[in-house]
Amino acid sequence: MKFSLGFSPCPNDTFIFDALVNKKIDTEGLDFEVHLEDVQTLNNFALEDKLDFSKISYGVLPLLLETHTLLNSGGAMGIGVGPLLICKDPHITPDQVNNLRIAIPGKNTTAYLLFSYVYPEATNISFYVFNEIEAAVLSGEVDAGVIIHENRFTYAQKGLYKITDLGADWETKTKSPIALGGIVASNRIPKPIMQQVDQLIAKSVAYAFNNYPTISDYVSCHAQEMSEAVMRQHIDLYVNDFSIDMGETGKNAIESLVHIYQQINATLPSHSTPASVVPFLPKTA
Repeated sequence: MKFSLGFSPCPNDTFIFDALVNKKIDTEGLDFEVHLEDVQTLNNFALEDKLDFSKISYGVLPLLLETHTLLNSGGAMGIGVGPLLICKDPHITPDQVNNLRIAIPGKNTTAYLLFSYVYPEATNISFYVFNEIEAAVLSGEVDAGVIIHENRFTYAQKGLYKITDLGADWETKTKSPIALGGIVASNRIPKPIMQQVDQLIAKSVAYAFNNYPTISDYVSCHAQEMSEAVMRQHIDLYVNDFSIDMGETGKNAIESLVHIYQQINATLPSHSTPASVVPFLPKTA
């Protein structure tokens, strides 16, 4: 049986899925057609119900509650892993943010949700592909930008400055880890297959950890011009025990994020406001 599977080319995702898609583990008769895309494209694919299984930002999960089920493994969550708001002018302070031109890595991303949570009155927003934001800030196209992924390791070297750690603000206010992205299955997939894939992803992560710190060819070939040191920083930050199983702590963090989304979007028409129940995949006995 073959299923479509989407994730990003970033080191944390290729690290997680390498053993699964390249059959370094027993995939139990399952094959995967891989779609490597940036996270906003994957979010859009999920909204279109285009793929069988896919990585998404938790920022878009509230719009998928009736069409998708959230797997327990393969996600990115933790402490100190959140997006950063950065700028070129070191004198910019948080109380000036509402008047700035801000670049955001996608409309339905967790980064945008966390930014809106911290700066609800900032409205001069433009959406960019995540790896174009540093350049937009440096060129003066925007005054500040929200960065994610490997950019949090490179912005200071490029002469950029942090205004706010959006993740730290979330952690302080909610006492929860930051739920960045997870793996969803389309509800057209039978539940037993979802559970089988969920377990295979967990085994794929375990395989990767067992062979770490070796960087596989699959990870490095999709990491563009990233050094091995930055690849490892990326993996160390975003792949952890939550990537094997989110557990109750992870589920609580996700429910908090959905609740915040509903508060922020309370002025939307009723048909646009998602239900409050997160469709977690039950674990097999």
